[in-house]
Amino acid sequence: MEPGRRERLLTELGRRRMLAGPGAGGKKTDGEVLTLWGQPAWRAVPRGEDAGAPQALMDAGPRQKLLVQIAYAEPACGDDACAAWVEDAWAGLGLGAVSGCARELYERFCAASDLALLKVGMIVAVPEVPYTFAGREHGHVGLYVGDGAVMDCAEGRVRKAPLDLWLSTYGVMAEPRWGWLAHLPLD
Repeated sequence: MEPGRRERLLTELGRRRMLAGPGAGGKKTDGEVLTLWGQPAWRAVPRGEDAGAPQALMDAGPRQKLLVQIAYAEPACGDDACAAWVEDAWAGLGLGAVSGCARELYERFCAASDLALLKVGMIVAVPEVPYTFAGREHGHVGLYVGDGAVMDCAEGRVRKAPLDLWLSTYGVMAEPRWGWLAHLPLD
């Protein structure tokens, strides 16, 4: 983990008054800082060979790696179009069209929250986020591209972020979950 990433996020959540308890420090339960919504303010992700780590890109199958290549080539879809970007990347595999907002994708296809079950090419989603009106209504979704990273489309651009930072930033209101889009495993 990049030094200070956790501390910077906790400071920002405190500044935005999104941490539980008095002051910007947040309420601690068993040493864990919680958000106003009772979610962990930081979600650690095991790395590489550690037990419980998500799948590495080098361990992915051919269709999983192809989806990652497509994701890197897929242009942004505009503001508040995270689900459209994920669906466009998926469509590039030729496995049919899937549509819905991030909340719908979360509810229909994301059931896992165990990081050991997270595979390259799975969608990672939350049903709501507090940062924008669209985020409150529709949530947010991205693609897990392996090696502890997620790609998504936000603010009119495609981004790649560390998984722990993505899960912590977007998981402030609800538990992030993942699964195969359309229930079609690529591995």
